[in-house]
Amino acid sequence: MCELTGKVAVVTGGARGIGAATAKRLLDAGATVVIADKRLEAAEETADGLGDNALARHVVVEDSASVRALVESVAVDLGSLDIWVNNAGIVENALALDMADEVWNETIEVDLTGTFYGAREAGRYMCANGGGAVVNISSIAAYRATRPEHHVAYDVAKIGVAHMAKVLASEWASSGVRINAVAPGYTNTDILKEVGSSNPEIMSAWLAQVPQRRLLEPDEIAKVILFLVSDASSAITGQVIHADAGFTAW
Repeated sequence: MCELTGKVAVVTGGARGIGAATAKRLLDAGATVVIADKRLEAAEETADGLGDNALARHVVVEDSASVRALVESVAVDLGSLDIWVNNAGIVENALALDMADEVWNETIEVDLTGTFYGAREAGRYMCANGGGAVVNISSIAAYRATRPEHHVAYDVAKIGVAHMAKVLASEWASSGVRINAVAPGYTNTDILKEVGSSNPEIMSAWLAQVPQRRLLEPDEIAKVILFLVSDASSAITGQVIHADAGFTAW
């Protein structure tokens, strides 16, 4: 049911973490996968490690022209665009009273506006060419004020990303395009490990809030994304799946 043979997928922010794990899952299911990232060398390294059906492309998600060029090149070079995963994002911890304008603006531009550009440009192609599937990556921080870390710009962007999926699902359903969102919990990525390793008290505070008392692995999120872009979820659109080890359950 999760077979993707013959499909062409793009994963933004695909060089590492959840993006890289997602690229591998989609490849294993038979898709050709474009790993799109601002860090082209890192994307190339990841693609080289995944095999011949993985390609690396440069993209700056907050630049609409860059995203449009990526969609056009994928459609021309690979002949299709069936799956788009809006994974690229940034986060910077800062109390609201101390947050610089630049931090707010950059976070909103990358996480929210960049996700919109990706969804819009992929959606334009898909709506005109028989359909497709889009997944936005939201966060548990969209649904609960996280602690002890504080990052209001990220939190606001991620609830926007989730609601965007609902709005666009309504617009595009009749064109055969499904769009959903995944809200991951605390996941064992390089960034999270760096923060937790440098401050064990923060890691303990995180785990105390998670009913399963553990970090998620990137591949656990990737498997949810695979389900949402495959025919196994053909009846699902406009939904947010909380893959968070129970964090938002109560």
